[in-house]
Amino acid sequence: MRKRTIYIWGVAVLSVSFLVLMILTPPIPQSQSYHLFADTRRFFGIPNTLNVISNSPFLVIGIIGLVFCHYQNYFRLRLQGELWGWTCFFIGVTAVGIGSSYYHLKPNDARLVWDRLPMTVAFTSIMAIFIIERLDEQKGTISIIPLLLAGVVSILYWSFFDDLRPYYLVQLIPCVVIPVMAILLPPMYTHSTYWLWAAGFYVLAKVEQVADEVIYGWTNHIVSGYTLKHLCAAMVPVFFTLMLAKRTIETNRQSLLEMWIISCTKDKADDHKDEVSYTTVSTVESQI
Repeated sequence: MRKRTIYIWGVAVLSVSFLVLMILTPPIPQSQSYHLFADTRRFFGIPNTLNVISNSPFLVIGIIGLVFCHYQNYFRLRLQGELWGWTCFFIGVTAVGIGSSYYHLKPNDARLVWDRLPMTVAFTSIMAIFIIERLDEQKGTISIIPLLLAGVVSILYWSFFDDLRPYYLVQLIPCVVIPVMAILLPPMYTHSTYWLWAAGFYVLAKVEQVADEVIYGWTNHIVSGYTLKHLCAAMVPVFFTLMLAKRTIETNRQSLLEMWIISCTKDKADDHKDEVSYTTVSTVESQI
């Protein structure tokens, strides 16, 4: 329990540090170069075709997740807060498929709002879910609405004041805190590593976003970084859906860090045992 408290305080300090950093930094306006994508090809009369249709996986997996959340409780969600949280998450994912496609048809600031708003719903709801699973069910459930409102406010703040700091804050904190908590805090369910797989694909998606034009050149103008970014980002809800379908109650609640330490210690012990056995056999053979 003491370790858990230390970890929670560590996460809290990290979150406050981000907040202080954002307050101390100057406003970050939306650069208009953001709307200039490498691949602007038009197929079948659809502007920026690949950037538009590459959002379809969000729509598909979002609908699948919503159905499984509510159809005969396929995901076996035990807590009411979990059901609300995952419902909000998959609603956000579904809306990303629509909002991002709408934005990429004609990229501009006004349409970008409808791209980012669903993403903040997904970010904030997944943060609430993680609080429910790893920290406290009641506090996590209560946090769903405030976190969702924080995400919406960050978008409205950017829209009215042309300042992206709150939005970046909402996006960055879950990206840092969730992997850390996934490693340090004991899980309620099995298949906890799926959280890390999801985080890894999201990081890869952000790299592809930054390297949009570079990837477009590397692939000889076949596919751009932004198209790949959409596909990789869609793997995040895919991994969460698989996790929800496969997981069961974790009877031996150990954090991933503890499991890794135990596994490493066991491997070293086995190696030492093999080394001792080999030395003993060699000694016996030499005596013979």
